[in-house]
Amino acid sequence: MENEFFETIRVVQGKPLHLKYHQERYEKTLKALGSSEFESLASYIKAPSKELLRCKIIYDDKEILTVEYFPYKKRKINSLKILYADYDYALKATDRVQIDTLYKKREKCDDVLIVKNGYITDTSIANIALYKDNVWYTPKDVLLAGTTRQRYLDEHKLVLKNIPVDELDSFSQVALLNAMIDFDIIPFTKGDFFVK
Repeated sequence: MENEFFETIRVVQGKPLHLKYHQERYEKTLKALGSSEFESLASYIKAPSKELLRCKIIYDDKEILTVEYFPYKKRKINSLKILYADYDYALKATDRVQIDTLYKKREKCDDVLIVKNGYITDTSIANIALYKDNVWYTPKDVLLAGTTRQRYLDEHKLVLKNIPVDELDSFSQVALLNAMIDFDIIPFTKGDFFVK
């Protein structure tokens, strides 16, 4: 498990979605590890059914190790526990001990919102976007640069911004972003969604 990495890809009707972004992140990870040989992720995806699937491709700096498929059921998020951390997760590694440790501290909340150096970053499973004055903002510095976040940035639907944790109440809408939920706007009540 040490030095192993993964991509989570949404597969609909047997077809992987937004594979270009996953391929780019996979290659960026390998380059960071000193490798210059890349495989085509598409050649490894052979969905076993037409249902909505979460495809997990695990790899290291030498090869694709496993390709697994799981039926997908969306996790309901009604509250985020604000927790502080000071670590890096720039590469999507299978070793998520630090994130999992934070997640266990969420108390009665559905997930955590990780704060680093006074600014919000990500939840345990998604990037976040916040809405104010007709603009959707996403944190400039995140723990993991997600593929969905990158796609929406490329489409100019998100604006990068350092978001101090004490400014959360100034935003009127919240969305979570990852490969499986895409851009999921979450109805929330101010004062109840972000829990200190």
